[in-house]
Amino acid sequence: MALRHAVLAALLDGEYSGYQLAKAFDIGVANFWHALPQQLYAELTKLEKEGLVTGRQVIQETRPNKRLFQVTDAGRAELEQFAAAFSKPAFIRDDLLVKVQAADRIGTGPVIEQLEERAAVAQAKVELFGELLRQMRGDADEEEFLLRGDRIGPYLTCLRGLAFEQDNRDWCLRIAAVLRMRQSTPAER
Repeated sequence: MALRHAVLAALLDGEYSGYQLAKAFDIGVANFWHALPQQLYAELTKLEKEGLVTGRQVIQETRPNKRLFQVTDAGRAELEQFAAAFSKPAFIRDDLLVKVQAADRIGTGPVIEQLEERAAVAQAKVELFGELLRQMRGDADEEEFLLRGDRIGPYLTCLRGLAFEQDNRDWCLRIAAVLRMRQSTPAER
């Protein structure tokens, strides 16, 4: 997937400024695609040149002027082609896993600390995703929302982000506990 597709997908819900798009990425899209604000601005410029988004200038009296972007028909067609194309399976590439793999040969203290830090970050994301899901659902329960909700794509990707962070948290806590237990019970050589 290219950043362009993530930007086009994020713009499907309406017209956004670059700043609003960056916030939307932080809240929703970031659970499956990370991008820095400057990358988003550069991508919006490319997409506009290619006719996949249109931008319009909004004059503001008390703030700097801003540009608002929305997806064009050509942008929707690009997303439809992307959706129809084969998706490669995801893979894990994480430096913390390299540290865990080497932990019993290099010392476990720093690795345990990093696992616990990662678990805390994952827990914060679990709470954020939980709140986002509640906001998207409103008064509906989850099954009702999934059956009849207006737009469930963002909800479904948020569910994946929630599951990923829960699993990440649980794995980190378990591995930290295993390494701590091994510290207190030296293996026989």
